Amino acid sequence: MRATWTVLILAFILFPFIVQTQICPNGFKGKDQKCVDTDECKDEKVCGLNASCTNTPGSYYCVCNAGYVLKSGKSSFSGQEEQCEDICKIDETICGNGSCLHDASGHYCACSAGFSHYGNKTARCTELHCGVFKDVNNLMEKFDIVKNDMKELSESCLMLSGSKNSKDLNGEVLLKSLLSVIDQLLSAGSLNGSKKISTFLDVVEQALRFIGPFIKTPGTKTSTNHTELELLVHTGSAIPQGLKTLLSKHAKVDIKMKEAAGDPSFYPGFTTVSLLSYSNLEKSTEGFYSGMKKNESQDFKINSKVVTVSVSNTDTKHLNEPVNITLYHLDQPNQTAHTCVFWDSSKEGGAWSERGCNVTESNPKYTVCSCNHLSSFAVLMALYDMESPFELQLFSWIGLSLSLICLFLCILTFSMIRSIKSPRTTIHLHLCISLFIATLVFLAGISQTQNKVGCAVVAGMLHFFYLASFCWMCLEGIQLFRMVVLVFNTNFKTSYMMAGGYGVPAVIVAVTALVNRHGYGTKKYCWLNLDSIWSFYAPVCVIITVNIFFFLITVWKLAQKFSSLNPDLDSLHKIKAFTITAVAQLCILGIMWIFGCFQFEKDTMTMSYLFTIFGSLQGVMLFVMHCLFSKQVREEYENILSQLRAPRKRTYSEFNHSSKANASRSTQDTGESHMI
Repeated sequence: MRATWTVLILAFILFPFIVQTQICPNGFKGKDQKCVDTDECKDEKVCGLNASCTNTPGSYYCVCNAGYVLKSGKSSFSGQEEQCEDICKIDETICGNGSCLHDASGHYCACSAGFSHYGNKTARCTELHCGVFKDVNNLMEKFDIVKNDMKELSESCLMLSGSKNSKDLNGEVLLKSLLSVIDQLLSAGSLNGSKKISTFLDVVEQALRFIGPFIKTPGTKTSTNHTELELLVHTGSAIPQGLKTLLSKHAKVDIKMKEAAGDPSFYPGFTTVSLLSYSNLEKSTEGFYSGMKKNESQDFKINSKVVTVSVSNTDTKHLNEPVNITLYHLDQPNQTAHTCVFWDSSKEGGAWSERGCNVTESNPKYTVCSCNHLSSFAVLMALYDMESPFELQLFSWIGLSLSLICLFLCILTFSMIRSIKSPRTTIHLHLCISLFIATLVFLAGISQTQNKVGCAVVAGMLHFFYLASFCWMCLEGIQLFRMVVLVFNTNFKTSYMMAGGYGVPAVIVAVTALVNRHGYGTKKYCWLNLDSIWSFYAPVCVIITVNIFFFLITVWKLAQKFSSLNPDLDSLHKIKAFTITAVAQLCILGIMWIFGCFQFEKDTMTMSYLFTIFGSLQGVMLFVMHCLFSKQVREEYENILSQLRAPRKRTYSEFNHSSKANASRSTQDTGESHMI
């Protein structure tokens, strides 16, 4: 019994210690019959000298102070198995080309001259690619109108390049300065050569790469009169992942951010991507196609806005994964092939090239390009010269030869037969002279492209004389208008007609040559190229429109006069005949050049045949209308032929009668005869 009581007393005394040992886990201790947390951080040595301790229920963890890290790369630790060490000693390349130092906030990089961390003092110092900025004098010589803005950009880059302590710059101010440079150059039309274009595009690409890191995240989107820009900025120690899309009105870019960031071992702590589209740069870059592969019957035309894609990665000559660039078309043809191209500065000073770019999708609205490098891009539309079959060429030569003969007969008729001379036949005469010379020059020189100067002269002569023919046709419409509507009995002075018929074409040709001296002559023909073709078609369209207006009013007035009891029916019948021939003449000449408008795309053989038929037979049709359909001219022809068949001496009375008849006819105001 005594032994039992002894056991009970011992159990009662030891019970609190037994409970504490069995119930409280590690990190806790018993107190007042409860388990309470043990604060390990009270021991100053638990984390070492370069770390801070954080207590947690039942445990603790240590975090390295700013500027110190664990060799294992872990973010925290507990216990004595690891110690925080100086980050500058663990990773001697952490600052790249710079010195790793410490301050109260941790480590920072003091970059060597020529390197910068772009305002992020903990980022790796990377080389400043001032590139084209270094040759400031050369740039100012090429682009004198923007030398102040160019100087500002250059000095900003060179300031960082020569400074060990990189100074933060205002990215928005620098970007505004760059866009101002672009606007001034594009509005002034200063980019008039491949070398200037190459320099310009290099400057823009380098400047965007330089300015991008100074723009606040996540970036900016802006536009000016001649540009539209979206610039994306990512900062942080981790390389960004995923696909990003940049948009503008004329283009779209899909790029993986790891391609924009570049080599992970040289990652500077930021990534930038920019898409810049130009409003009218396609006009300056048109025609530089030496880097393209094409057949003899093919030519190209830019069918999108030119865009520049720039990233912070300095090595974009061959990307691991291609970038997709969507370019929206300026024109929307249905059956025209498109080619993705980039501006290659290494090609003869600069030219478009398709190397490294493929078309992944194309429709009338847009083309999607997949490129394994970055630069400035555009889409080219293929144009085709018509491959004339032998029978078409033969028909053209036969028709033009017949036209030459008929036009020569018209010139003899209107210049030699005095009885039909009048202001109207004077117009006919010069119309035929213009077409005769144009046809003769066409036959002799249209394909003589070996000599560029000679070819340009041939193209200029064709431009002048074909325009002159339309101007004389316009004078005919104005003359009819004066006769019928204004009821003027006076006629145009010859000097006025000469000024209108030959002076106006001369001015148009001179202005065209001054504006675009390379516009005369193509690779296959001595005629206007596509850039200058509307210096011919625009005046022709205006003349046709004016004549249609005059002819409609003339016909309306004629109908009114025929409906009234007008005693001068003979004159009205003549004016009616004149109007019919003038309208027919307008249709012949106008229709020919309307068909000519459709000669710029492939598979237009039908239009080519129609253009050849109407063009080659112009002289024949004018001879038929103005000579064979004219009763008075036919009578003169009959007189001439009868004299040639049976020459005899005429009596005085016959000669006197013939002279009086001719004199009577020549005194008429209109000086024309009825049509059959």
